[in-house]
Amino acid sequence: MADHLLVMTTTPDQESAARIASSAVARRLAATAQVRGPVASYFWHLGEAGEGEEWIVTFKTTGVRYDELEAHVRAQHPWDKPEVTGIELAHGSADYLRWMEAATAPQG
Repeated sequence: MADHLLVMTTTPDQESAARIASSAVARRLAATAQVRGPVASYFWHLGEAGEGEEWIVTFKTTGVRYDELEAHVRAQHPWDKPEVTGIELAHGSADYLRWMEAATAPQG
């Protein structure tokens, strides 16, 4: 069975989060994407501590589609160096994982 991933990014606003989520699913790079926020974020950036509001986008995809999804998120993202992280799913219901594979299968 293919590897299955939870991939995340954060954005500065709901509009950019929704645009990235929607376009990734439309291109079948992710089977689904959820947008949550705003969340309080605390970070180290440009030599100092900062804080702000962010929106979280969580994608469900396969390892086969990860590189294309990462490239898409980076190209669509308003930040120069956005977070794009992936966590391999160790477990999941067989029907759901098969659906993820079918939903992200390259069309051609």
